[in-house]
Amino acid sequence: MKFTVNVECSPEEARRFMGLPDVTPINEALVAEMGKRMEKNLALMSGESMMSSWMSVGTQAQDAFVKLMTSGASMAAGATAPREKP
Repeated sequence: MKFTVNVECSPEEARRFMGLPDVTPINEALVAEMGKRMEKNLALMSGESMMSSWMSVGTQAQDAFVKLMTSGASMAAGATAPREKP
């Protein structure tokens, strides 16, 4: 035997019927906190601050690259120099 039951109720009524806790206050607090954090981060993402951040990273990366290349070149030059016989 097979039968179907359709029940019309709101999500709130279904939650109560099934005995689930009401997490609305927790959800509202989390959404408010996320909104505050997003606003704070958006303020940090102004064009001027983003460019200064990118430029400082670019300069550091460029300095590291130059050091790596010069040390590698000096090591390679030392390895190819003729060795003296003992």
